[in-house]
Amino acid sequence: MSITTTVGTRRDEHENPITGSTEAIALYDRAVDRLLRYDPEVIDVATSLGEQHADVPMASALVAYLYLTSTDESDVATAAAAAEAMAATAMNDRERAHHAAISAWVGGDWIGAARLLDALLERWPADLLALQVGHSLDFFVGDAANLRDRPGRSLVGLDPAHPHTGFVRGMQAFGLEESGSYAEAEAAGLAAVNVNPDDVWAIHAVVHTHEMRGQVADGIRFLTSREADWGSGNLFTVHNWWHLALFQLETGEFDAGLRIYDAEVHNASSLGVSLQMLDASALLWRLHLDGHDDGGRFAALADAWAARTDGRPWYAFNDLHAVFALVGAGRIADAERVIERLAGYVHVGGAGTNVAMTAEIGLPTSRAVVRFGQGRYEDVIDELLPIRRVLQHFGGSHAQRDVLQRTLLESALRAGKSDLARTLIAERLAVRETSVYGWTQQARLLAAVGRADESANASATASVMQTRARV
Repeated sequence: MSITTTVGTRRDEHENPITGSTEAIALYDRAVDRLLRYDPEVIDVATSLGEQHADVPMASALVAYLYLTSTDESDVATAAAAAEAMAATAMNDRERAHHAAISAWVGGDWIGAARLLDALLERWPADLLALQVGHSLDFFVGDAANLRDRPGRSLVGLDPAHPHTGFVRGMQAFGLEESGSYAEAEAAGLAAVNVNPDDVWAIHAVVHTHEMRGQVADGIRFLTSREADWGSGNLFTVHNWWHLALFQLETGEFDAGLRIYDAEVHNASSLGVSLQMLDASALLWRLHLDGHDDGGRFAALADAWAARTDGRPWYAFNDLHAVFALVGAGRIADAERVIERLAGYVHVGGAGTNVAMTAEIGLPTSRAVVRFGQGRYEDVIDELLPIRRVLQHFGGSHAQRDVLQRTLLESALRAGKSDLARTLIAERLAVRETSVYGWTQQARLLAAVGRADESANASATASVMQTRARV
């Protein structure tokens, strides 16, 4: 391993001060470019940077962030080691600011790390590593306003003609979508993709706008027409395939959804990382709610999750999805043990962000999933109804958290809580009048309360909407 001598403070591609040689800075710039594109090459470039230029602070920072954004507890130790290595180098003010954010996150203060990156970006708005990582943190903690505003603040510090500026607009597009500005989000996302066709995050933002507006056919057309840009070879492939599978489920093409699951979402060749496995859990749980046989898929997924449920709790959103898989596989006792572990973690307490997320959202949602598996539907309602308006407090997107809203609605229907079910269905149809799922549940409810003619009309509407959704 060769160690490059630090040559004073220089500038990276976006004029941010960086300590290191010309060679090291070139590698760093390459890594950031690859990260913005979710290109797996970022891992190789970051590794080379760390091995060849161990005295460069941003080499260690990059490694730390890559491990932290995995959201896997098993990766925290590596991030902590990178933070220690960074502390042993000579740092400038920007690099010390990065070190502070990394140290906060390693210590469990996710929100504190996000705020430290806010402050860093006030001084260096064109620090695209800080922006990318901060954007991820905003997503992990469910801060939709900052998902939207953090990229907007940085745009003023970037060259409008630089291709990386398009990636920032793609980030802004997702924040606009999560904040409910769907038309603006779609426009921003399409503009970003026009600059960088391989901007898989911007593609994902546009897909979310179609999901939230119930534009299933448009979503399918958009994804399939651009499959060459997102369908393989990037670190975000699985999630965009997940979105396509959701659209297929809405059209009633359940076999097509499962084919996507088997080929792209989870199989024997999957990486086994939480960010991909939670997509698998959410997809199978939706099918489970609708009474579809998972064909043994839950059993394999539960085995993969079980290997991750004994360590220190780190991210409540992942824990919930482990419980989905365990309950779906019929492993209620194992799911209960996860809940016991989470309850003990909360009881011990502490100031960590995940402690608060687990106490407020992670535990009640996990208990609700277990109660659903036990057929205790009124207990599910008792767990989910009080928190349904604040589910964003433990991260994820509106589309991802919708699986919990569906769990609540399904429990209301099965428990015979017709007034609650009617309210929940009306709420859905008010914002997505084309929803096949919404009209199908409306038909179920009307049939349950003896309004056969109206139920038939709702079923007919669902069929019409399903036909329109198919491409």
